[in-house]
Amino acid sequence: MRSEQSILVLGDPLVMRPRRLADRVLARAFGGRLDGELAAGAVPESSVLRAARAQEIVSLRLRREMAGDWDHLLRVACANATDERRLFICADRIAAAAPAIRELTTKLVAPLPVRARGVAMASVLLTDAAGPVYNENSRLTLAAALAAAISQLDPALPLTDAA
Repeated sequence: MRSEQSILVLGDPLVMRPRRLADRVLARAFGGRLDGELAAGAVPESSVLRAARAQEIVSLRLRREMAGDWDHLLRVACANATDERRLFICADRIAAAAPAIRELTTKLVAPLPVRARGVAMASVLLTDAAGPVYNENSRLTLAAALAAAISQLDPALPLTDAA
């Protein structure tokens, strides 16, 4: 009778590896690109930089900051029509989406763990000059984009996709 050894794998080596300062700095420097990849569905564990960025953006501190940015955007969109800051955003579209934006910010500040993809989607939506927040000719509607991000922020979803 032959004895076989078993190995218990506790996690992906990219995730289990201690975060290095260089990884965190590079993940922040390439944050926009990495957020776009994560928002599009890239698996965070598929690269060291994606894993570092995902770990950063799901932190409650960063999620609260992002919720504050969304709240500020909503306040500016609903401000007096003569306010110059309204010129660079689709204010009517944003004001109309106020209930969805409030739901998004509520999910962002909740102390429960959420998927990096949802946070990345909210980040890209907030920063993409070609997206529906800033571009009236965007093919993506703000309502659809917000709904997609909100659905990915459901704490009942598994934090990673099953392989």
